[in-house]
Amino acid sequence: MCGIVGYIGKKRAQPILLNCLSKLEYRGYDSCGIAVSNGSLQVYKDIGRVKALEKTLPFIKGMVGIGHTRWATHGEPSKINAHPHCDCTGRFAVVHNGTINNYHELREKLTAEGHTLVSQTDTEVIAHLIEKYYSGDFPGAVEMALHELEGVYTMIAIMAGEHRLVAARKDSPLVIGIGDRENYFASDVTALLDYTSRVIYLEDGDIAVITADSINIRNNGAGIDREEHKISWSVEDAQKSGYEHFLLKEIHEQPKVIRDTLSGYISAGEPAAELAGDGGSMDDMLILACGTSYHAGLVGKYIIEKLVDVPVRVEMADEFIYSGQAAAGSRAVVITQSGETLDALKAIKKLKETGCRVIAITNVVGSTVTRTADRTIYLRAGPEISVAATKTYMAQLIALYWLALPYAKVDIKKLDSLVTELRQLPVKVQQVLDNEAAVADCARQLAGYENVFFIGKGINYPVALEGALKLKEISYIHAEGYAAGELKHGPFALLGEKTPVVAIVAQDNTHEAIVTSIKEIKARRSPVLAIVSEGDETMTGLADMIVTVPRVDPLFSPVVNSVVVQLLSYFAAKERGCPIDFPRNLAKSVTVE
Repeated sequence: MCGIVGYIGKKRAQPILLNCLSKLEYRGYDSCGIAVSNGSLQVYKDIGRVKALEKTLPFIKGMVGIGHTRWATHGEPSKINAHPHCDCTGRFAVVHNGTINNYHELREKLTAEGHTLVSQTDTEVIAHLIEKYYSGDFPGAVEMALHELEGVYTMIAIMAGEHRLVAARKDSPLVIGIGDRENYFASDVTALLDYTSRVIYLEDGDIAVITADSINIRNNGAGIDREEHKISWSVEDAQKSGYEHFLLKEIHEQPKVIRDTLSGYISAGEPAAELAGDGGSMDDMLILACGTSYHAGLVGKYIIEKLVDVPVRVEMADEFIYSGQAAAGSRAVVITQSGETLDALKAIKKLKETGCRVIAITNVVGSTVTRTADRTIYLRAGPEISVAATKTYMAQLIALYWLALPYAKVDIKKLDSLVTELRQLPVKVQQVLDNEAAVADCARQLAGYENVFFIGKGINYPVALEGALKLKEISYIHAEGYAAGELKHGPFALLGEKTPVVAIVAQDNTHEAIVTSIKEIKARRSPVLAIVSEGDETMTGLADMIVTVPRVDPLFSPVVNSVVVQLLSYFAAKERGCPIDFPRNLAKSVTVE
């Protein structure tokens, strides 16, 4: 959620830190700051955006520094609660992601020993602990301070006059960027794309010390080597490329994302018979995820149950941690776009302790989930900058189709038809995007309401949930997604002229039932926006607004319908003047409970 960076080398640190922090803005934050060592520590921080902070800064000469974008957990957003945090002497400063569970006890203990803590944060205790234990050995003092901490953390420490940075991670991501006579720390590789494509992913318990020319990593008191990785994403991948917002760019990248993701699974000319593999079987399955990934998992349930004819259970990872159960030897799929979602990682730990085999679906090579799961299915969506997930969700759907198809209990002719249509989805999605103006017109009408329902049935019920989530998070319109029949069990009381309903009308066995639901909704005078397949005339004269999507096999209808609800949310948010890429209170990668 928060972003952290560190730099040490032969260049001035200040502009590098600010540029790296600007690349982490998509993670969500409410304040920011930097600390640079130039003999003494110079610390500058404030609430608001990195660009605003940059305008207030003086010229700083130092060539070693740390920076942070904060998403408030302990203490409200304020200048005093912003990172970096210093000790009483001003010799040490730290930036930190995560939560220190025992910070109250540590704060009381430090206060009793004469330390004066000025912020409301849990992070400040780390700087004071380092100062407490320092006796000439900077890395040693950091390590002693870490022994006192309970909770989740990634932290970087800097000391005045020292030409090295010390960092550590526990249940929160941290990478080292390797340069030419310079090295970096960052919570996300996106921060480093302007400077290097060579990275080392740190593991839990690692303590790393970097200078301009060296990297030393220790774990449990022993020196250790970590593998270097090459990042395939380019700087251009993380730029807007002429689009007004990252979100719109990422929606428009979805045809390419589908092609790229599929190309990683099946070659263009591969026959369906080869995809069917060795005739293996798939047992009952558990799918765990959070947020948008959870909605992808719900679509996956319909895909697998329809094609493979095995029961699938989908649970929210954050709930499974506390009450979920899985049988030893069973198979579970954990979906996390970042590979660092804390609840997903905790769920995997619980699954592994039970003896489950875990398959991870993620977009980030080298992320924590890839090192804890038994098998990883990689998405090929490239960096997703906007907080609201779109193209990674689409890639997750494609991964779930691919996961099910080799085990599909259908004849080879049907399998060949499904694979052929799967390969045609980029063209179908592009057709939806080419109809963007019509969707925008409908969205501008939705933007005038404060409450909206989304309804779907069967495999498109999760799309209704995702549509409501997208509208909420970027346009700030209150929206709820329902299975169409569930509206009669309470929400009907809210229908009326000021409560529009977005209805996903699929050409499958749910069609007649959802048309009936729409007639009941119209009888309550609610405006209806219907998303229908080409050739479906049932909404003519019934719905107030209609968006038409290309006809596809019903199994693939969530793909084209999802693009429509994404565009609806985007253009509604734009009409309302919302900060589309950085919605309030939200973060891209949720690394705290």
